[in-house]
Amino acid sequence: MQSVATVHDMSSRLPRRLVNLYAGLVLFGVSMALMIRARLGLDSWDVLHQGIARRSGLQFGWVVIAVGAIVLLLWIPLRQRPGVGTISNVIVVGLAVDAALDVLPTPGAMWLRALFLGGGIVANGVATGLYIGAGLGPGPRDGLMTGLAARGWTIRIARTGIELTVLAAGWLLGGNVGVGTVLYALAIGPLAHYFIPRLAVTTSASAGSSGASGSASGLADPDTASRPATTRTDAAPGSTTGTGTAVRSSCPARA
Repeated sequence: MQSVATVHDMSSRLPRRLVNLYAGLVLFGVSMALMIRARLGLDSWDVLHQGIARRSGLQFGWVVIAVGAIVLLLWIPLRQRPGVGTISNVIVVGLAVDAALDVLPTPGAMWLRALFLGGGIVANGVATGLYIGAGLGPGPRDGLMTGLAARGWTIRIARTGIELTVLAAGWLLGGNVGVGTVLYALAIGPLAHYFIPRLAVTTSASAGSSGASGSASGLADPDTASRPATTRTDAAPGSTTGTGTAVRSSCPARA
């Protein structure tokens, strides 16, 4: 049970946690837009989002919101509990990616496309560190993975199965699979591993307990959590609470 001092410390840091959360979610949307404009391949969830958008005629961001809401409904039988960060993830990322797509140009030169892709992947890693480090709840796709893990699936099987399923579905629907898909998968894990502990909002208790940074909710190591190696990264199974977090692999952790 948390001490009164720890609870007070967490509450006093809530404004900063909220700033990090929403800054991270907005940046996450911008990073997705950069990768879309690069036209060199997307992470698995965004391949699905793009495929649905192309088939339905809906804006990309609205598809992101709709898919996030559907995935969140899957938490019910898995008995997962969303936090404010979870609900915000569903809404803010979709709105941010559409806003960014409205203002970003479509580069023609390959070096500019590569720059957009690289910038998008790095920005995605920073965004992951911000919103997961806020400790206000995992993204809906992360919670789906950890929920399956809590029901007896291994993290590796749950994550791999989900990622491959959405990637295949997105590709069949016309989503863009390419070198960016591979680069994101390879880079997001290391990026999340670097940025999450450095951007996590720490409490005095967590900061002094191990010499490593932890979030206000006791953030797990990103390699044992859940985000993709986009970042869209892996994690320890367990239920998620309103203040717990899990890393969204090629996610999205995506968001």
